[in-house]
Amino acid sequence: MAQAKLIDGKAFAADLRGKIAEEVAELKAKHGVTPGLAVVLVGEDPASQVYVRNKGEQTEAAGMYSETHRLPAETTQDELLAVVAKLNADPKIHGVLVQFPVPPHISQMDVVAALSPDKDVDGLTVTNAGRLASGLPALTPCTPLGCMMLLKDTLGDLSGKNAVVIGRSNLMGKPMAQMLLAADCTVTIAHSRSKDLPGIVRQADIVVAAVGRAEMVKADWVKPGATVIDVGITRYPARDPAAAAAGKTRLVGDVAFDEVSEVAGAITPVPGGVGPMTIACLLANTLTAAKRLSGIA
Repeated sequence: MAQAKLIDGKAFAADLRGKIAEEVAELKAKHGVTPGLAVVLVGEDPASQVYVRNKGEQTEAAGMYSETHRLPAETTQDELLAVVAKLNADPKIHGVLVQFPVPPHISQMDVVAALSPDKDVDGLTVTNAGRLASGLPALTPCTPLGCMMLLKDTLGDLSGKNAVVIGRSNLMGKPMAQMLLAADCTVTIAHSRSKDLPGIVRQADIVVAAVGRAEMVKADWVKPGATVIDVGITRYPARDPAAAAAGKTRLVGDVAFDEVSEVAGAITPVPGGVGPMTIACLLANTLTAAKRLSGIA
C-alpha cells in the first residue's frame, strides 16, 4: 500500500494565521474593534514560559492586542482570582487564558470557574462545555478545534464516518468527541479501561489518539486507509547516542508513526502536525470572542 498522505499542520496553521490577520484588519477598519488576548502565568515553569512567549508573539503578529501577566509562584489563589476578575471586566480584553499548570496551592477548578465563559478562549468552563454538548455557539478547546480543521481539510464531509477518540480528558478527548458528533460521525470514546482497544480502533475511519503514551497505536490497530490524528507528545532521548549523551531529545507521538504511515490513508506527524494548530486556534477563538462581545456576526 502507498505511504500515507502527510497532514501538514504547520502549513495549515500558517495559512490560518494569515486569514485571521486579514479578518482582524477588517474588524479594526470597519468596526474599530481590536481583539485583545490576556495570558496569565503564575510561577516559573520553563515550558509554560515558552508557550506564553509564543502566544504573545503570535497574537501581536496577527494584529491583536496582547497582555501578559506574570505572577510569582507564591501568588495566592485570591490574588490570582482578582486578576482574572479584572480581566473579565476589561472591555479591551476579549480572551482570557490562565496558563496551566498553576502552583499546587491554587485550585485549577476554581480558576476555570472564575473565567467569564464569553472570554474563555481555552473552552474550559462548564458553560462552554455545556454549550458545545448542546449544539449551541461555544468557545471550544483549541487542540480539538485544530484537529477538526485538519480532518475537514483532509476528508471534506465527515458525515457517517466511524471515529474513535482514544482519551477522555476534559481538554481534548471529550470535546473532540462532541465536535465529531456534531459533524455527524459515529463516535466511540476509548480509554485505558476499554476492552480490546486495538479491536475498537481497527473499526475506525478516523482515529484521534490523545492519551500521552508514546507510540501506543501500532500498525495492526489501524484500518487500511484510515485517517490518523496524533495529539500525543512525549520527549525521548535522541536516537543518536552521542546526541542523547549531550542531552538532545526528540518528540514522539501516541502513534508509531513509521509503521502506521504504511497502513493509514493520511496521518499527522509529530512534531509538525497538531501542535502548530493550537496557538492558531487560540487566535481564532479570540477573534470569535471579540466579534460576539462586540455584537458583530
